[in-house]
Amino acid sequence: MKLSFHGADRAVTGSCHLVECLNRRILVDCGLFQGSRDLVEENIAAFGFDPATIDYVLLTHAHLDHCGRIPLLAKRGFRGEVISTAASRELARLVLVDAAHLQEEDAQRRARQWRRRGEEDPPLPLYSVVEALDCFDRFGRTAEYGQPLQLAEGLRATFFDAGHILGSASILIEAAEHDRTRSVLFSGDLGNAGRPLLRLPCPPARADIIVMESTYGDRRHRSLQDSIEELYGAVSSTLARGGNVIIPTFALERAQEILYALRQGVACSRLPPAVPIFLDSPMAISATEIFKRHPECLSSEAASMFREGRDPLQPANLRLVRESADSVAINRITGGAVIMAGSGMCTGGRICHHLRHNIWRKESAVVFVGYAASGTIARQIIDGAKSVRLFGEDIAVRSAVYTINGFSAHADQPELLAWRRAIEGCEATFLVHGEEPAMQALAAHLEGQRVELPRLGDVFDL
Repeated sequence: MKLSFHGADRAVTGSCHLVECLNRRILVDCGLFQGSRDLVEENIAAFGFDPATIDYVLLTHAHLDHCGRIPLLAKRGFRGEVISTAASRELARLVLVDAAHLQEEDAQRRARQWRRRGEEDPPLPLYSVVEALDCFDRFGRTAEYGQPLQLAEGLRATFFDAGHILGSASILIEAAEHDRTRSVLFSGDLGNAGRPLLRLPCPPARADIIVMESTYGDRRHRSLQDSIEELYGAVSSTLARGGNVIIPTFALERAQEILYALRQGVACSRLPPAVPIFLDSPMAISATEIFKRHPECLSSEAASMFREGRDPLQPANLRLVRESADSVAINRITGGAVIMAGSGMCTGGRICHHLRHNIWRKESAVVFVGYAASGTIARQIIDGAKSVRLFGEDIAVRSAVYTINGFSAHADQPELLAWRRAIEGCEATFLVHGEEPAMQALAAHLEGQRVELPRLGDVFDL
């Protein structure tokens, strides 16, 4: 059994890991590198393996940094089977088509710039909308939590609830040969405990090798309740001074959790009942509909509310914005609104327009409720930038800025360690999907065992 690393190695995007065993090649995730413009070249570059030789892609979940290069994999020759949970399959379709559409728009914009400069052969999108849709011909079986799937003789995979986003999974690969079984467990991204919509992560009892995320391996989150209270305070104080509340929101999970919190805030009179709340994200709106179709992934409380007809994701005065013209109209509102839009790291999308119209205004506020990778507009603002560049213009940052990390969909250090210690028989832990300081901090707590921090392209014989 060999294990090689092709993304999210001492970094937090581009997850892609290859297992070779029993004459099969199994890719766990095939994600997009996200963040600064420099990463465009990493997405275009060769994978580090021949896509045509991959037999299976096992998808942990539908975030773009885990599934975003599957269309490119198929475009370059992959003809194997993609296996995911049913919820991940639906969400991945939503995410990949949206990503392809944004890439096409970006390519068209850059082509116009190239032509104006008199240059030829403008850059093409990584993949088109048609190519994104075509890759779903490769999606085959769907996995159910805790039910082993036979990949080949002596080779099986089992998906376990990771509690990160709807349909997310940790994946255990077991290979049996000559009366001996070897197993490698991929954590995927692990969820933060105590969140209202999803269940807790559920690891298997044992694994020989663990490949584990480390996004927040160096810190402890604030409690969710404290974070909700801070959100209510940020919204109330901003509305009181006549500003807008801008919330950069990941379409999957974070949007739904914030909707849940805002609904509770209005219901318990912590927020004014008439405050208009805009969900300005076609993808988040569609993702919210997908939530309602997958009670098997939800906490007992959330599933019960849906069954009883009490939609936990429907605050009073919620306005769903799909059309771009309606999105533009929101920017005529100078105060008194809560505006949620993607992307969560402000790398593109409608949120950038709302920042452009509000971030320079002292009465407004920007509330970050998720992780921001190095190099993104979100990280620049969080780190105290005096101005940020949006649509070719330097915009002053004068609004209030809140960073509320208790909403994180990622486990913090104590939760990561608890998950890892619940698994017996581990010979080695490989830390991935984390910036190096976080990885080093987590590694320091994994005492008395082999811990590896692989780099891109590293290969290990297991």
